[in-house]
Amino acid sequence: MPEPPTFQLTIMTPEHALVEAPAESLILPAVDGELGVLPGHAPMVVTIKEGIGRVTMNGATRRFAASAGFATIMPDTALVMLQTAEWEEDIDRKRAERDKRRAEEALRQKRSRHEYQMAHATLARAMVRLRISDRSHN
Repeated sequence: MPEPPTFQLTIMTPEHALVEAPAESLILPAVDGELGVLPGHAPMVVTIKEGIGRVTMNGATRRFAASAGFATIMPDTALVMLQTAEWEEDIDRKRAERDKRRAEEALRQKRSRHEYQMAHATLARAMVRLRISDRSHN
């Protein structure tokens, strides 16, 4: 049986590369809905929002928590740049719950616009991590 077609996938954060390998498919949480990427996809740049991404490599699909960022898609490559990204099995649920509580408290306090935006981003990231963690435990 022939190998399925692939494209070169790179998912990067400022701290690490989550993926640098051939992939069969990629689904990203874009701002206007989920974006599916297969080999041969039309070139595009897309904004990514916090959410759950999925990547299929070697016939196995893995999910990851994605924060805000962007992706550059070409027919034979996809470069995804995110603030944070982690595989669902690497998520520390207790830490995510703690981050959620802290962010909610920060949002309740009267702070600067920048602090509010940072707390909002932290809360969104924590909620994605908890959502993907809930799914992996069911």
